[in-house]
Amino acid sequence: MNTKAQTDAKNALINILVFPGLGSLRSGRWVAGLGQILLVLGGSALLLCWLFKELSQYYELMFEEVKPQAVGWIGETGAVLFGLSWLWAGVTSLSLFRSASKPDAVPPRLAPVTTAQPSDARFQNELAALPGWECRGQIISRVYEFKDFPEAMKFVNTVAALAEQAQHHPDIEVRWNKVTLALTTHEAGGLTERDFALARQCDASRGR
Repeated sequence: MNTKAQTDAKNALINILVFPGLGSLRSGRWVAGLGQILLVLGGSALLLCWLFKELSQYYELMFEEVKPQAVGWIGETGAVLFGLSWLWAGVTSLSLFRSASKPDAVPPRLAPVTTAQPSDARFQNELAALPGWECRGQIISRVYEFKDFPEAMKFVNTVAALAEQAQHHPDIEVRWNKVTLALTTHEAGGLTERDFALARQCDASRGR
């Protein structure tokens, strides 16, 4: 299960076991989250109001003769709103559980490419869109240069986070202010779209 799936499953449990709407908000479902929270707060407020009025009438009847007022509808309305909030949260949680149970998306693989296959236009176009990257055999690589070692390590940490998210890890070499990345898909026996996709992400992070 990837990180997103784990987060979805956790948010679904928060919705059901902790507080309706909180897990929805954490998962980015703002309309559902706010709606569920408003319903549960409104329902809780009405239930407390009903309880207060019932207790007030009970004590008044103990000490003086008063005509009791019908306040049951307040509690009933509060209970309905409270129940609707949990029901809505349950539906959202079910959707989150389904999302978490889906298999991890795997980028489509392309056929391996080597320097002996220059006619593969698809890969040539991918490489041409990545200035600074070189293709050697079944590996693409690039050297990034920074002003100092801390900047280089900051970039390495960013690349590590991107690689972990993609579940595709490059070879990384650090020489003071220079970082060399090398990418290939070992299980495919060569380069695939996963390599070019991660290379694009690394270039984009370098520009931040």
